[in-house]
Amino acid sequence: MIVKLVPSFKTIVREVWKPLTLLFVWDVIVTVVYYILPFRAPELPLTLFGSAVALFLGFRSNSAYQRWWEGRGLWGLMINASRNLARATRNFLPDPEAASFKRDIVFRQIAYVNALRCQLRRQPLDEATLSYVAKAGAQIAIERNNAANGLLDGTGRKIEDARRAGWIDTIQQSAMESVLVDIANAQGGMERLKNTPLPNHFRFFPMLFVHMFCILLPFGLVETLGFATPLGSTIAGLMFLAVLAIGDDLVDPFANEPHDLPLSAMCRTIEIDLLQSVGLEAPQPIVADRKGVLW
Repeated sequence: MIVKLVPSFKTIVREVWKPLTLLFVWDVIVTVVYYILPFRAPELPLTLFGSAVALFLGFRSNSAYQRWWEGRGLWGLMINASRNLARATRNFLPDPEAASFKRDIVFRQIAYVNALRCQLRRQPLDEATLSYVAKAGAQIAIERNNAANGLLDGTGRKIEDARRAGWIDTIQQSAMESVLVDIANAQGGMERLKNTPLPNHFRFFPMLFVHMFCILLPFGLVETLGFATPLGSTIAGLMFLAVLAIGDDLVDPFANEPHDLPLSAMCRTIEIDLLQSVGLEAPQPIVADRKGVLW
């Protein structure tokens, strides 16, 4: 996620330079043909076309942003639920003999959020995940198709073991299980967003209409702008192409691109909070890189 207040113009151009280059070449061709083989440019209602395309792009961008923001809300719920799980584990199990049990719950939850991060990004489990899986002794969980859910199921079994050992009662077990339900619901919401793309017409038609508008644009400007048509048409096209690219970036909030959610940073926040809750040393938070991107 880009955290700089002012986005880099270089970043915007980097995302749209290919269609923008083609648009500039097309604008030059139309302008040169206009002066070599004079023709009367058709009277196109470009203002009407542009307004319709802008409304379509705005609706699509809003839909994409709603998906992005819902993903952020679900991860906010995950952070809070992880803290609640660690706090309940610490407060419900004051017995010194349960110290290793509390650490196992914390390690499992840290492994769980990192496994979920890898699954959402379509990446294999990384070292940050596997190290905590080993600490928690949960290697069998990652053999399942859904490793994150396997780790969560194991946490539920650990809580049941604590009840059988007499460390917690059924009311405390129920309270901890309700936190696991919140975590499972958040995971389900994330998987729904990841596995359900925007309908095809939300993705195809905006791209088609923007490209059609950019192709027609120099015909409506050449009589007015003359030799400046390539510059004016390209700048106008940049605005539409940039909005189109923004919608594409926000559709999948869990990918590993600069505009997507900083899953690594949020997992590190959970890791720090949970380790400190049981008195263990925690790593430093992840900060934005030199380009202002928080991963």
